[in-house]
Amino acid sequence: MKNSIMTFREKKEKGEKIAMLTCYDYSTARLMDAAGIDGVLIGDSLGNTMLGYPDTLSVTMEDMIRYSTGVARGCKNALVVMDMPFMSYQLSVEQGLMNAGRLMKEARGQAVKLEGGARVCPQIRAMTDAGIPVMAHLGLTPQSVNAFGGHRVQGKTDDAARQLMEDAHKIEDAGAFAVVLECVPAPLAARISQQLKIPTIGIGAGNGCDGQILVYQDMLGMFNDFTPKFVKHFSNIGEEMSRAFRDYISEVRSGAFPDEEHSFKMKNEDILSRLY
Repeated sequence: MKNSIMTFREKKEKGEKIAMLTCYDYSTARLMDAAGIDGVLIGDSLGNTMLGYPDTLSVTMEDMIRYSTGVARGCKNALVVMDMPFMSYQLSVEQGLMNAGRLMKEARGQAVKLEGGARVCPQIRAMTDAGIPVMAHLGLTPQSVNAFGGHRVQGKTDDAARQLMEDAHKIEDAGAFAVVLECVPAPLAARISQQLKIPTIGIGAGNGCDGQILVYQDMLGMFNDFTPKFVKHFSNIGEEMSRAFRDYISEVRSGAFPDEEHSFKMKNEDILSRLY
């Protein structure tokens, strides 16, 4: 049965943890879905992992639609959430609603995600009023990396912690069905999770959150440009891929591949003598 925003709420009510990963293509989506993942996020982190940008700011609506479409087709059970890219919702409520509608109609996911607290509550209300489920994102919001002065843990001071708590309540009141907490001290994230009725999805926010999400290339050891402190390598697929690539190159160059087993035969090779 297809997971929905109600599935996430029910999991929180039952005390069941929610497992999410980022995803950017059909083949990976099929594998994650078959493994039983609760939800996938087509994150604007594709700017880093798929397009090679140094940040997420250059990702466009067209990028998000193109990548999200394949993932949505590959997920039969997982909830598919799609990031709204930088400057696709910040200018106005109308702009945000139009672009969220494009993602839902053209990419066929089940929800959108946007960054920010009180300042984006009008956009959240408008989207949810229009029937578009919204996942919020607080703490380290990568689209604001320049304003933060880098990738820094958020909510470490009294004032910052109080602001995060207030923003969390405001986005819940605005209608968000869940919120990502990124790079937030674990005790603060746990307190926010206890106070909210909606699920919290942590990334670098400790195990007191209602669920967790990681960039899948990070947790598989496939992306080595940088490794955040909160990333655990559940496998070193990157090393295995590199070995396979080297073996392939070696066999092609030596002529060992393709061999007879991986080649096609002719029923009658005599015809070859009659070909010019």
